[in-house]
Amino acid sequence: MKAVVSIIMGSTSDLKVMEKAAAFFDEMEIPFEMNALSAHRTPEEVEKFAKNAGNKGLKVIIAGAGMAAHLPGVIAAMTTIPVIGVPINATLDGMDALLAIVQMPPGIPVATVGINGALNAAILATQMMATGDEKLALKLAEYKENLKQKIVKANEDLSKIEYKFKAN
Repeated sequence: MKAVVSIIMGSTSDLKVMEKAAAFFDEMEIPFEMNALSAHRTPEEVEKFAKNAGNKGLKVIIAGAGMAAHLPGVIAAMTTIPVIGVPINATLDGMDALLAIVQMPPGIPVATVGINGALNAAILATQMMATGDEKLALKLAEYKENLKQKIVKANEDLSKIEYKFKAN
């Protein structure tokens, strides 16, 4: 099995957030890899990874980082593969990481999801890959239909709750 997505995190302390992406890829049956790389502690390894990502057959990279959150941008600077940044709430309610990832200079884009939004990063990565994969597009459509059904069921459950002044 050859990974088509890489999930990168600054350290394993980010795993609790990033494992949501891994679980989604498992559900969608998308081969992925997971690694810890630090833009500050292992910059040579980050460079090696980013420069070789295309040769490995990767189609999308998801990079989670907290605080200064340079990892997604550093990777994006050295590859043409789409990078999705996941700001991790490590300090300042994650706002420091969000701003560090979303404020990239022209020419070095990083798609950015919400703070701790690894699941949305995985869904976005899947949507990117599904543009050229009809089977994957169908799986994604089924996933989204299931989301819709959860809300339909929630409204059915809410309709059974009674209050004196509830009008529906």
